[in-house]
Amino acid sequence: MTQYQPQTLINLSSFSSTVKADPSSTPPLSTSMANSTTAAPSKVLGTPGPAGRLSPEGTQVLSKKKLQDLVREIDPNEQLDEDVEEMLLQIADDFIESVVTAACQLARHRKSNTLEVKDVQLHLERQWNMWIPGFGSDEIRPYKKACTTEAHKQRMALIRKTTKK
Repeated sequence: MTQYQPQTLINLSSFSSTVKADPSSTPPLSTSMANSTTAAPSKVLGTPGPAGRLSPEGTQVLSKKKLQDLVREIDPNEQLDEDVEEMLLQIADDFIESVVTAACQLARHRKSNTLEVKDVQLHLERQWNMWIPGFGSDEIRPYKKACTTEAHKQRMALIRKTTKK
């Protein structure tokens, strides 16, 4: 049940490890690793703003507005400090950057110039123990039942004994 659509592929033929200030010079999702030896992530799109962050016109995945909406979903009365928002946005950007870099390395290892969902999926499964909903692999993962220790068995026996009385 592989669900790879053409729009989920990213061409890796124009990957660059340099920072580009002009977003019109490169396509938004185009990354390539052809001239790179270390597969460093590309910081393209947008202009650096305060604290080195990309401006809102860039391709920042998580904006302050989206972050505030997520916080409101959890607790409508909660308000994050400006510093906390900046830190969370930076963590999100760093996470995405590291995942894309590792996925590009996997695509390169496959000797492909196209980043596919399976590259991202493999990295997230192996390094972060995360699964992408809707993009499950064809293999069925066996459910591992946790081993019960002797101490746990004794506690459970004691609980059963006290509930019978």
